[in-house]
Amino acid sequence: MRLVKVRSHEEMSEFAARHILDKVKSNSKVSLGLATGGTPVRTYELLIEDYRKNHTSYEHVFTYNLDEYAGIAADHPNSYRYFMFEHLFNHINIPNENVHIPRGTASDIKKEAKRYEKLIDSIGGVDLQILGIGENGHIGFNEPGTPFDTRTHIVELTESTRQANSRYFDEYSEVPKHAITMGIATILKSKEILLLASGEQKADAIYRMFEGAVSNDCPASVLRTHQNVIVIADEKAVSKLEKVRIG
Repeated sequence: MRLVKVRSHEEMSEFAARHILDKVKSNSKVSLGLATGGTPVRTYELLIEDYRKNHTSYEHVFTYNLDEYAGIAADHPNSYRYFMFEHLFNHINIPNENVHIPRGTASDIKKEAKRYEKLIDSIGGVDLQILGIGENGHIGFNEPGTPFDTRTHIVELTESTRQANSRYFDEYSEVPKHAITMGIATILKSKEILLLASGEQKADAIYRMFEGAVSNDCPASVLRTHQNVIVIADEKAVSKLEKVRIG
């Protein structure tokens, strides 16, 4: 697992955008696993800026989102489908049929999880998976305690995760209690993983990911078993890790 330390969220986003663009430009067909939340927003903005300036084509790109809330309609402003179109897809030339996001309102949500897993299985895992990391070390919506062999599944969100996501909702009571997410085993099928971390609130999770035991107490720690992971973290996110390594 390679750590790239940068000074700021902006530098983190610039590094990530360059890495994604290299992948997009150097392959005639490429699959990207995409994440939502505040961390990758600036990265997506930079991809849009590049598209407007350099006309980088996304016609050959296929995307697979990490997760989606259960019970929220696709056109709801807080659905992850809405987020992705608002922050990226509406602004580049990716064909709609190349975009894949779990259907959170599927009538049989467990069947939907199996369908989505089969979809990712059919391509042998995505070429490049973008990840954030939760304050409790979760990746996707795989909360602490999730077995490492878990595939795409339905998860009950912890209170800490719901609290962290409540800033996007008018009322805490509106925050969904369940989500559909790629499992840890699904994520590990990715050929390459790029994890983004920014801010002091992520410092404990980054420390545990690198220095703690590989344990589902910190789901992100399993990335140490993958052969092609780059972690891009700013100074605040690596602050606890650096204290240990320097001290």
